[in-house]
Amino acid sequence: MPTTPARKFQIGDRVIHPLKPEWGVGIVSTTAMTDHEGTPCQRLAIRFDRAGLKTISTGFVDLKPATDQPLSTNREIPKASANDSISPLADADEKQIREIMTRLPGSATDPFASPADRLRATLALYRFEPTGAPLIDWAAAQSALADPLSRFNRHQLEEFFSTFARNLDTHLSKVVREANTVPRNELVQIAQSAPPRGQQALQRLHRPR
Repeated sequence: MPTTPARKFQIGDRVIHPLKPEWGVGIVSTTAMTDHEGTPCQRLAIRFDRAGLKTISTGFVDLKPATDQPLSTNREIPKASANDSISPLADADEKQIREIMTRLPGSATDPFASPADRLRATLALYRFEPTGAPLIDWAAAQSALADPLSRFNRHQLEEFFSTFARNLDTHLSKVVREANTVPRNELVQIAQSAPPRGQQALQRLHRPR
């Protein structure tokens, strides 16, 4: 949770919610000054491409400018549409597209985040699934495209997700080891608040071999 909001947003600014990248790009429609625990912050009404209108306090969420957001694609790559203009995919080659679509977000890998925060962010990624709407949400989060199917077919997304899921399992093993200094009661809380697939992944890690 941010204690000193780093940016002041204005009406019309384009932003990304770092914990909900699948919401897509949001446009700030109203702003109001407020405070959180004595620290000045903003209350923003933001309309997101894939989630509609949300009210967000910068005292709780460290929103990112949309221009900071990396994006994505795959094997036989269709030409980018006009809607892809903010995505790094527009200038990415095949290798770069695959890397974008299969890498883990910075929230899970940030070396400056605490071990507990990295573990929490890593487990949160297990909310995505390889089929249906969760797959499209995942693809939107990876690519910053409002409609990933305008750029990829479903089989391509499934292939990307398969690699992403393997990378995620490998990374989870690493962050679990790094979290050995986190108090046990906090670890229990993190595990209990994880998505069901995240809890299952933890159980696999601790299963006797």
